[in-house]
Amino acid sequence: MTQSYFPILIMLILAVVIGATILGLNWVLGRHQRNPSKLSPYESGVPPLDENRKRINVRFYQIAMLFILFDIEAAFLYPWAVIYRDAAQGPSGMFLFGEMAVFIGLLAVGYVYVWKKKAFDWH
Repeated sequence: MTQSYFPILIMLILAVVIGATILGLNWVLGRHQRNPSKLSPYESGVPPLDENRKRINVRFYQIAMLFILFDIEAAFLYPWAVIYRDAAQGPSGMFLFGEMAVFIGLLAVGYVYVWKKKAFDWH
């Protein structure tokens, strides 16, 4: 059993050694130039155009969270479709379909709830 994990352990050790070697060489051989533009908040050399502590509308975060929710839902549908295509002929086909119908139904209820709360309006 442990022999099957031995190559993974070797790979992890090799990855850590290579990463540490590259970082060490960069620290030893690289330039260490400190100047005000490099020490600016964004470290890009471009002066900031606006203050970095300004308030942002909460609706931006709501839309971002909704995007993540529906993006994960879309990413969940693709593997389900592949599994369902293979299992549709068997006895578990209707069970898989029912599970996905419940999942999409719950997402639809959440979508309608958010729509009624007017979280999609930007004014």
